[in-house]
Amino acid sequence: MSALISPELVVLDADLGSDKAAVVSRLAVLVAEAGRATGAEALAGDALAREAQAATGLPGGIAIPHCRSGAVTQASLAFARLSPGVDFGAADGPADLVFLIAAPAAGDADHLTLLSALARALVRPDFVASLRAAGSAEEVVALVEEVVSPTPATGASAVTSVPAPATPAPAAAPAAPARRRVVAVSACPTGIAHTYMAADKLTAAAQAEGVDLVVETQGSSGSTPLDPAVIRDAEAVIFAVDVGVRDQDRFAGKPVVQSGTKRAINEPEVMIREALAAADDPDSRRVPGSGAAAPAPSSGGSRPGTGAEIRRWLLTGVSYMIPFVAAGGLLIALGFLFGGYQIVSANPDADGQNYALSWVLTNSFLDLPSAPGIEGLNDGFLGYLGAVCTVLGQAAFGFLVPALAGYIAYAIADRPGIVPGFVVGAVSVSVGAGFIGGLVGGIIAGFAARWIASWKLPAGVRGLQPVVIIPLLATLISSGIMAVLLGRPLAAALSGLGNWLNGLTGTSAVLLGIILGLMMCFDLGGPVNKAAYVFATTGLAAGSGAPLVIMATVMAAGMVPPLAMALSTAVRPRLYTPAERDNGKAAWLLGLSFISEGAIPFAAADPFRVIPSMMLGGATTGAIVAASGVELRAPHGGIFVFFAMNGVLMFLVALVVGTVVGALAVTVAKSIGRPKADAVPEDAVDLAHAHTAAPASAVSAPARV
Repeated sequence: MSALISPELVVLDADLGSDKAAVVSRLAVLVAEAGRATGAEALAGDALAREAQAATGLPGGIAIPHCRSGAVTQASLAFARLSPGVDFGAADGPADLVFLIAAPAAGDADHLTLLSALARALVRPDFVASLRAAGSAEEVVALVEEVVSPTPATGASAVTSVPAPATPAPAAAPAAPARRRVVAVSACPTGIAHTYMAADKLTAAAQAEGVDLVVETQGSSGSTPLDPAVIRDAEAVIFAVDVGVRDQDRFAGKPVVQSGTKRAINEPEVMIREALAAADDPDSRRVPGSGAAAPAPSSGGSRPGTGAEIRRWLLTGVSYMIPFVAAGGLLIALGFLFGGYQIVSANPDADGQNYALSWVLTNSFLDLPSAPGIEGLNDGFLGYLGAVCTVLGQAAFGFLVPALAGYIAYAIADRPGIVPGFVVGAVSVSVGAGFIGGLVGGIIAGFAARWIASWKLPAGVRGLQPVVIIPLLATLISSGIMAVLLGRPLAAALSGLGNWLNGLTGTSAVLLGIILGLMMCFDLGGPVNKAAYVFATTGLAAGSGAPLVIMATVMAAGMVPPLAMALSTAVRPRLYTPAERDNGKAAWLLGLSFISEGAIPFAAADPFRVIPSMMLGGATTGAIVAASGVELRAPHGGIFVFFAMNGVLMFLVALVVGTVVGALAVTVAKSIGRPKADAVPEDAVDLAHAHTAAPASAVSAPARV
């Protein structure tokens, strides 16, 4: 395995710029020039995107900007001893020792273990002092290599254990008070640095306080789960995490102190004392789960802020929903490509089923469907292949809102929230509430499940609580609220919207285009979007005139949100999480296929910035299309149905202008309205999506006293 650091990656007593962006960029150049990255700009962008989410400055004049990056070809460390120092966000002032930790996007476990070892060494004052005293780049390399892969002592210098001579047993002394026991979990999204530094800081603080502490590090170099007996004997648990805790149910009912990894690094002794105080307080916050008490309000830093918690819930749901959006949307796009835009139209010979479903059920590759002479519909091999793709894509899309709601509830209540969350998501679709109903319903289901899990039931029925009582009652509460309280007002609102739109048909075309554009982008496949779409499709039978202009307006505006988000993620990737950047790549095709749901992951994670921006872009496109009189005879298909359009050029102009307006708006909104880095974890998704367990040989032991 190649070395992580070499002399050409070290600069000493240098001025690399006046801010952290300049320093990171210069260190990224060193990595690229050493042949360890394909591009310095891409590496610096990924590192600064991580920096924008949470500052990497540490007490004592240290900074550890770090990232996983597709530009990195070999795990590397670049080091700078700065003169003068540069502010990296530490509370005690600028940093003069800066390590850029660059890991490949799919780094192997051995390299990640070594990078983690460096992070742990940076909490040792002797190691930091040695870096400041080093006289050459070669000396720095030797110091780093010693901590990431220490040489075993041999020969005369080896320390040998010699049994002590037997001594008489001392007289009986008063028994020492029993040491108190606490367990902890540390985890950060990248799992390289903060995870292990937080663990070591907590361990050192526990030793100073006379507390027995065992830490489970859920990091990229692997995780060894805590022994159940250790958890059982612990008086309290500390969660020093920026993401969800894997298998949190193991700690159900334990008094808990929770904060981000940065606080555990900066004030570990305070968290140790808070954990002991929580253990002594019968009303302290507890870890939720089967049979656990519901969290009680707590003060100070013992739990993350409300905004951070809400964002974690939403992003957990979004992280599980993204694969459904990508798989379903791309399959439907392929269905239009192979089968034509009429593949989703009703088949008059199949009792109301569309062509896709009827062909899949009645035909096969050995008995290909035949439907000659129908414009916009391919039969034969391509038609059947398109039908299969369409049915699979529609099935995947059927799970979109239930998965969103289910895993939002899971983030709130752990596994007891999954069933009521999925059901309320399905009910939301049934009553027409769309993904907004899924967001609200998931939160209701999660809190209902967590509340019921807090009930202290008799021992005889306690075993039924997680498998019968919680799913039954939480589903009844959350889905009942959705069906009984939210369904009827929503139906009345949709009816009013339809009547209002019908009244606007004969008025200003530009005004109608703006309104339809706003509606198409308001809830991205939800009831308002569907009201505008149904209004457009019901006029297609006219064959010409205003109804065809309305159809073109609706389709163009509906294509804007995914395209605008894709453009924004490409232009300013540092504003988005890695998962969102990946989803942005898929959103290009989803938008071109008129699949507005491609923007849902972004809207669900940040609705107050994304939705207004998309509405602005959609309204712009809608106004241009309506004013230009573009006509469209196809109800769906996006880029694949340009042949069914009059005024293709203006349609494209309107689409490009609206996409640019929407992308610019959301980029500006995210740039000037970002939450404070300390208040929001950098990638608040479920930990199972953030880390992959390493092979057993590469798993590091948990930190312990």
